[in-house]
Amino acid sequence: MRTDKRVALVTGGVGGIGTAICRKLAADGCFVVANYGIPGTEEAWKQAMSNAVLGGDKVALAFGDVTDFATMGSMVRQVAADHGPVAVLVNCAGITRDSTFRKMTEEHWHAVIDTNLTSVFNVTRHVIDGMVERGWGRIVNISSVNATRGQFGQTNYAAAKAGILGFTKSLAQEVVKKGVTVNAVSPGYVQTDMTAAIRPDVLEQIVGSIPAGRMATTDEIADAVAFLCSDKAAYITGTNLSVNGGLHMYQ
Repeated sequence: MRTDKRVALVTGGVGGIGTAICRKLAADGCFVVANYGIPGTEEAWKQAMSNAVLGGDKVALAFGDVTDFATMGSMVRQVAADHGPVAVLVNCAGITRDSTFRKMTEEHWHAVIDTNLTSVFNVTRHVIDGMVERGWGRIVNISSVNATRGQFGQTNYAAAKAGILGFTKSLAQEVVKKGVTVNAVSPGYVQTDMTAAIRPDVLEQIVGSIPAGRMATTDEIADAVAFLCSDKAAYITGTNLSVNGGLHMYQ
């Protein structure tokens, strides 16, 4: 099946934030392809799309390991063959492997850097030429509040997310004259299954540190991403949009 709609590819699209982004972009008129890399994790995404009345004419799945450059090339080509060229890319894939630096293993360092940062290169490199040639494209990279403020026990994660910001600013300068914008969104704490598993006393401390007095919803992150993917954001590029309830206000 091919579509005349703009095709949006969301890496890590089956997670809490990724699912919300897929739902929002589809509602805004994109044909959305959600990438995932762990078999079985797509079932919750399918249910969420069904609940939002988003069927096969609006959304699809694409399996593939974002840490592998060749695999991402094959995936992007298959998406183009099945649905059309990627016009919107949201790099949302990410993991955490937290520990203090003195206890951090080489494996955990590379796992986070490869999944959170190298994946951005692996996917973007395969879509950027087409965007430039067509004279239109939107790339949004999901960073984190901890990219700019740091976080105890997250040297690997903070380094990867900070790298995303440098990537975003640099690529934005290279392609803006070709109609392609490149931006980042940096969430703070978000209500997901991951944060729901935090001990209640720790969660209370976290929420107490946020000036807004609550965590973000996944839909609030998705709304920010969708705006940067829209025609209305044509003159915005190289920016980092913080969505953190005032947790960190300076960059």
